[in-house]
Amino acid sequence: MRTACVILAAGQGKRMRSSLPKVLHKVCGMPMLQSVIDAAKKLDPEHLIVVAGKHIDTFRKEISYPNIRFMLQKEPRGTGDALKSAVPALKGFRGEVVVLNGDTPLINPATIRKFLGMHRKRKADISVLSFAAADPTGYGRIVRGDADRFVAIVEEKDADSRQKAVREVNSGVYALNMKALSLLDRISLNRRKGEYYLTDIVSLAMKRGLSAHAFLIGQEDEFMGVNTREELLRASEMLRRTVVRGLMARGVDIMDPASVFIHPHASVGKGTVIYPNVFIEGNTSVGRGVIIFPHVRISRSVVGDRAVIKDSTVIESSRIMSGANVGPFAHVRPGSEIGSGAKIGNFVELKKALIGKGAKASHLSYLGDTKIGSGVNIGAGTITCNYDGTNKHCTVIEDGVFIGSDTQLVAPVRVGKGAYVGAGSTITKDVPPGSLAVSRVEQRIIKNWAINRMTGKKR
Repeated sequence: MRTACVILAAGQGKRMRSSLPKVLHKVCGMPMLQSVIDAAKKLDPEHLIVVAGKHIDTFRKEISYPNIRFMLQKEPRGTGDALKSAVPALKGFRGEVVVLNGDTPLINPATIRKFLGMHRKRKADISVLSFAAADPTGYGRIVRGDADRFVAIVEEKDADSRQKAVREVNSGVYALNMKALSLLDRISLNRRKGEYYLTDIVSLAMKRGLSAHAFLIGQEDEFMGVNTREELLRASEMLRRTVVRGLMARGVDIMDPASVFIHPHASVGKGTVIYPNVFIEGNTSVGRGVIIFPHVRISRSVVGDRAVIKDSTVIESSRIMSGANVGPFAHVRPGSEIGSGAKIGNFVELKKALIGKGAKASHLSYLGDTKIGSGVNIGAGTITCNYDGTNKHCTVIEDGVFIGSDTQLVAPVRVGKGAYVGAGSTITKDVPPGSLAVSRVEQRIIKNWAINRMTGKKR
């Protein structure tokens, strides 16, 4: 069956008190619109359309999913007009159109799939997804007649006292075939609000003999609309808990679920142990059997199986291979790769550094724009001097090299396979394989210098 999804996201969100469009505010680390798009993608739609307002160019920049078409609602004239703005993108389409809202980031893809399946099973022209609200205030009520037949959606301002007591409410999620969609042109302007309400399409469909159904299948939390920063915080926390619970159910050991933040797009393998106050951001992939100690932040990176990430380490846009050991207090900056079994220790900073298999940089070093081979030992205090004030240059350290402590490698420079560099050296020229490079000044001893200084004697 052919499916299209339209996400209504043109609302201004004035109550957010922000220049950022409402649906681009983040829940659990990603724009709430992205969360709705993720849910829509589960339907494998032929068309995925986002209706945006004056910030449409910002949407295009912030939302990077492929095959999305953004359509402009020129003026904020209600949900009926918003859906009408999407119609040109559906030219030639013959199938079912699912309408979602960009400010409901907690919507469950399984609920949408179930709803669409029921709509198709009943061969409905238009369907509404409803849920039972603990407090229905502010929602459109689902009115049913004889035999529980769906009769109408009544907005609260138009509802009588009996209808206001109804707890079954409209979620704002619809499924329509093209016959029902053609009724958008017939929706009348609500003169009091100056808007076209999509809810009016239900009564229009019924008057023309089209079949309409309301399916009570949703859970209230997943249709929570976000209109204020307080609601944004609540939605973020609810989504965070959902992500954490899902990982625990799949075999991840999370010691303090209340203190851990894991992005919905991140993946974590079975048997991994996550200590308190860990942040795993973006589409990070963490393998199996990894140990992540407290106060670690990993962003848009890959961490291989059985790696150990020690306390207070930051890893950004990098790859940590299987069995590597990183930290504590390490900073792995973008573009770095740490080979399997390698060790990056206390207060070591990497930037665009490729660290070979089994290599070690255990203490107090800066390694930037560097290619380091397997089995290399980097002594404490080593620095790759990669910047000449204008350009960055690369340092290459081949397999099996031993770099003594407090060494400066002035790039561009290469240290050949199996070579040694003496502690305290400044290396400005290539070091041949298997050789020893020493550049420190010859040591001098001035006898009694300290004694003479204390007694005032001339030296």
